[in-house]
Amino acid sequence: MASSRKKFFVTGTDTEVGKTFISCALLTKARQQGLTTGALKPLAAGCEEIDGQWQNDDARALQAAMTLSLPYQTVNPIALKAAIAPHIAAAQEGKRLQVARLEGFVKGALTTPADLWLVEGAGGWLVPLNPAETLADLAKSLELPVIMVVAMRLGCINHALLTAQAIKLSGLPLAGWVANCVGPQSSVLAENIGTLRALLPAPLLGVVPRCDSVEAAAEHLSLEPLLASTD
Repeated sequence: MASSRKKFFVTGTDTEVGKTFISCALLTKARQQGLTTGALKPLAAGCEEIDGQWQNDDARALQAAMTLSLPYQTVNPIALKAAIAPHIAAAQEGKRLQVARLEGFVKGALTTPADLWLVEGAGGWLVPLNPAETLADLAKSLELPVIMVVAMRLGCINHALLTAQAIKLSGLPLAGWVANCVGPQSSVLAENIGTLRALLPAPLLGVVPRCDSVEAAAEHLSLEPLLASTD
C-alpha cells in the first residue's frame, strides 16, 4: 500500500497505559501493509546499562518494531537512569531538559525517509521538562498530529477528555485514539468506548484486548484514518 510520509506524536492519558505496546503494534501493522517505518523515544526515564550505554526497554522495543535500522542513540537521545518523572531524574543527574534540544534531535532523525514515523512521549501529555516547558511543548514545536492511547479502566473517560482538551489547547489535531484494554475490564467496557467515540473529536483506531504480542494487537488496529489524514 503506497502512502505519503506520515508523522505522528503518540501520547497517553497517563503513564503505564501501553503507549509503547500500541506504538509497536501500529508499526507492526504498517510493516504488514508494506510500509517503511521509523520511531523515536526522544526522552526516556528508567534505563539500564547495556554494553556501556544507558538504554530504556520501551525505546529498544520501538527500535525492534520499526523497519528502519537506526542506532539506539538516535531512537532515544536522552536516556535517564531513574524511573521517575523525567525532570526530577534529570535534576538528579545534573542535567536540564529543554524543548529546543529535544526538537533538534527529533527533526534530525525525521529527515530519514519512511512512510510512517511515530514520536512517542513519556508519561502523559503535560509531563514537565523544566519549570517552563512540558512534553506538550515538544509536540507543539514539531507540529505533529497526535495519537492518544487510552487505558480502558475506571476514570478513563475523564482522563481521555481532559487529555484531548489539552491537545486541542496546544493547537494540535487529535489524529486518532486507541482503546487499550489494560488490566481487569469493567462490565461497562462497551458503554465506556461508546461514550468516548461520541465525545472525542477523532476516529477510533481500534480496541485492543490484552494481548501477548504486538502482532496479535496489530490485528485489532486500523491505519486507514491515519493514512487518509492530511498533515
